[in-house]
Amino acid sequence: MKRISPRTRLLTGGALVAAVALGTVGAVSAHAGSPERSAPAAVQADAQNRDLFQTSHLTIDAATEAARAALDAAEQEGQRVTVAVVDRNGNTIVTLRGDGAGPQSYESAERKAYTAVSWNAPTSELAKRLQNAPNLKDIPGTLFLAGGAPVTAKGAPVAGIGVAGAPSGDLDEKFARAGVAALND
Repeated sequence: MKRISPRTRLLTGGALVAAVALGTVGAVSAHAGSPERSAPAAVQADAQNRDLFQTSHLTIDAATEAARAALDAAEQEGQRVTVAVVDRNGNTIVTLRGDGAGPQSYESAERKAYTAVSWNAPTSELAKRLQNAPNLKDIPGTLFLAGGAPVTAKGAPVAGIGVAGAPSGDLDEKFARAGVAALND
C-alpha cells in the first residue's frame, strides 16, 4: 500500500473542506431566493443580544417599480436615461437603461444612487457640500452630481435611486424623485 505524505493529506483535506463549504454556501444562496421563504422570517435578531440589529431592504419588485416609474417619467419628457436602484449597502438591485441612453449613464446612475443612500440626502444637496469639503469627491464609488435621491423607511435610508443621461442633473433628480414617489403611493 502506498503511503500518502502529510502535505498531500493536508491539501486533500483542505480541498474537501473547501468543496463542502462551497456546496453549503451555494445551497444556502440558492434557497435564499426561493419564493417560499418570506423576508421577515429570513431576518431574525436575538432581542437579548445587543450586538445584533435588523435592517430594512427593498424587494426586487419594489426596486423595479421605482426604477420603472423614474424611467417612465423621463420618457414622458423625451429624455433618454438610465435608472439604478441600490440597497442600503450600496449593492445594485436593478438598473434599467432606457432606449438611446448614453454609455456613461449606466455607471453614473449607479454611483449617484450609491452616493444618495450613503449620505441619506439628494445628490444635488451633497454636490453643494463639495465647496466646504472638496475631498468628498475622492471617496470611491461616489458621484456628487444631481440625479440621486434616497429612499427612507422610518427616517432611515433603505435604498438610493440614481438617474443619469438627461441634459441636466436637475432633470435627472426630478426623475429619481418620481421613482421615490412611486414607492410612497
